[in-house]
Amino acid sequence: MTVAGRWSHDGGGVTLKAPPDHRCWFDRAATMHTATRGGIDWGVVNRDDSGEAEGGSSGPSVAEGRDQSREREDSSVDALTGVYLRGAGFVELERDMARARRSQQPFVLAFVVVVGLNAISDSRGHAAGDRMLLEVANTLRATLRSYDLVFRYGGDEFVCAIAGLNLADATTRLALVNAALAEAPEYGSVMVGFAELQPDDGPHGLVARADNALYREREQQ
Repeated sequence: MTVAGRWSHDGGGVTLKAPPDHRCWFDRAATMHTATRGGIDWGVVNRDDSGEAEGGSSGPSVAEGRDQSREREDSSVDALTGVYLRGAGFVELERDMARARRSQQPFVLAFVVVVGLNAISDSRGHAAGDRMLLEVANTLRATLRSYDLVFRYGGDEFVCAIAGLNLADATTRLALVNAALAEAPEYGSVMVGFAELQPDDGPHGLVARADNALYREREQQ
């Protein structure tokens, strides 16, 4: 099932309240320091009093491992917004979809677009557009749970993967984003298309269905 929605802050419509959190898979924010969640096989290295390695694995040193971790993070995380880039995001999405299927939990994909970003950049400068993107990314992370996936899909587009919530609850949760953006220093709004995980969905197909739901919503505006 796919739906799309847009919310305004003009006082109309329905007052929405976020549902309580009953589940927690892992704290995704805590894993962003090693964005691929891959880890390193350190081996076993013993050191004598001089600090030289003796025996054990010939794997990387701690310093080398940290450098590799930083390189993975730099290549996986968007420098502007701090969320996953598209490639790393799809890797994480595939894992989350597999986890949802194993646990038989509901899983909703939200395709988010920043409304009027080009107009903001044209009228107020590219720096203002960048601030808006950062504001939206921060609001998405603050509104969702720490273990929900957020990644940047394109210039003004983000993808959010919400596990353990049904479509109605996920829609309610994302509705809070525009309420928060209306109060933010960089005023803005978003439109969202939703798709629920189906048995035959792959990561790209699920994103495409949510994107199509958003497109239909735009056509109705």
